[in-house]
Amino acid sequence: MMFAAPKLRVLAALSFGLLMACGVAHAQSALPQALMISDIHLDPFHDPAKVSQLMAAPVSGWEAILASPDSPAQAQDFAALKTICKQKADDTSYALLVSSLHAIQQNAAGVRFVTISGDLIAHDLPCKFKAILPRGTQAQYESLVEKTIEFQARAIEKTLPHAVVYFSLGNNDSNCDDYKLDTDSAFLKTVGGVVGRGMGSAWTPAAAASFAHGGYYSVTMSAPMRHTRLIVVNDIFLAPKYESCANKPDDAPGAAQMDWLAKQLNAARRLHQHVWVMGHIPPGVNPYATARKGLFKVCAPAGTDGAGPTMFMANESLGDTLAKNGDTIQMTIFAHTHADEMRLYSAGDAGAGDTAVAVKLVPSITPYNGNNPSFTVAQVNTATAVMEDYTVFTASDAQGSSWAKEYTFSEAYGHTGFTPATLRLVIDGFRADTEDEAPASQAYLHYYEAGEPPIKLPGLVWRAGVCALTNEHAADYVGCACGSK
Repeated sequence: MMFAAPKLRVLAALSFGLLMACGVAHAQSALPQALMISDIHLDPFHDPAKVSQLMAAPVSGWEAILASPDSPAQAQDFAALKTICKQKADDTSYALLVSSLHAIQQNAAGVRFVTISGDLIAHDLPCKFKAILPRGTQAQYESLVEKTIEFQARAIEKTLPHAVVYFSLGNNDSNCDDYKLDTDSAFLKTVGGVVGRGMGSAWTPAAAASFAHGGYYSVTMSAPMRHTRLIVVNDIFLAPKYESCANKPDDAPGAAQMDWLAKQLNAARRLHQHVWVMGHIPPGVNPYATARKGLFKVCAPAGTDGAGPTMFMANESLGDTLAKNGDTIQMTIFAHTHADEMRLYSAGDAGAGDTAVAVKLVPSITPYNGNNPSFTVAQVNTATAVMEDYTVFTASDAQGSSWAKEYTFSEAYGHTGFTPATLRLVIDGFRADTEDEAPASQAYLHYYEAGEPPIKLPGLVWRAGVCALTNEHAADYVGCACGSK
């Protein structure tokens, strides 16, 4: 995750919006299904009185502990803990996790594989650990994080026993702190064992070694996918906030990973494989942080303090690499914003020889940003590795009291096939709809953050937000949003 974002109507009040979109038409229910989930952020401190039991118990004993009645002072103790750690909202409780898994079982029991695009660990977990266990050790904290990840992995595997599960790490999935991680750690080796178990025979010694080194890996996807390589990046190393566990900035892990990614893409091309790329933090504009600046600041002359948009990545290498390999990459999956977003990364202007990749940002299970919990069920053409359609299921409230279909992509946007060509059609429609009045524009605004009522943004806010759909470079975004191109 990244931040406790206000809802879209608040972003409009901040004077600058976050908006993306795309389209497909008519769900292809006969195609194999995939489940996409992200940003679970399970909070093992939801009932602070149970923490000592969880610390002492093996993962196999966690379900009984978490499912037991709350302690009499649960609400008071948890409220006090949130105050200490300055946490503004709740993450996923055990009850919400159970509700989510039940809804998945009801609506996605037949899925063949699952993608989990990062952030299984709750926000502010290091602070909560120190507050509850002031004498706790680093080894104890690391054990708690590992157990929390493994518990969620086991719960998903139990819910969908016949599905292959593919994981990526998020910025909170660390044994030290948010945006901090060391390469070649015992933590990565341990978590790699959990990740690999969900993939069965797809998990190779090479994938295990790569994960143990940096938390990234490449595998040939199991059936029903055909001749498709999944490349999972650990893009915490590319984030501006990244530091080692010793609190030291370090560009080396990110540079090494980019070299590795290029080699994986080249190998897939030589083997004529389709490629899916999954990570957690998307390249491009950070919409919420940019919104807080206001358009006047964003459009200020270069060199002015704070001018330009805020970016998710420390540099543009990941987005550029993806865009330049659009001939091989069929799908990219990210998350982090907790919102239902789509983007299009392109190399050039999509003319002769230029390429582009379709980008899906998966909405969150946690309601931390004010959204209702969501998950996505996709229909995938396994021969071409194209996501033909998808349906989003959303809870009625932050507690997951009930779940229902929110929308199907093809019905909302009128196009089939989650491809660069389709996204261009939809985005061109958004550009033409300068006052966000068309049905597709309104659908995007409505579904962007689960649980939000339909809204209408000021034209300037909408037009600036649409610029973020295809302008992953800061300079290009400014040129679009500020009217210079």
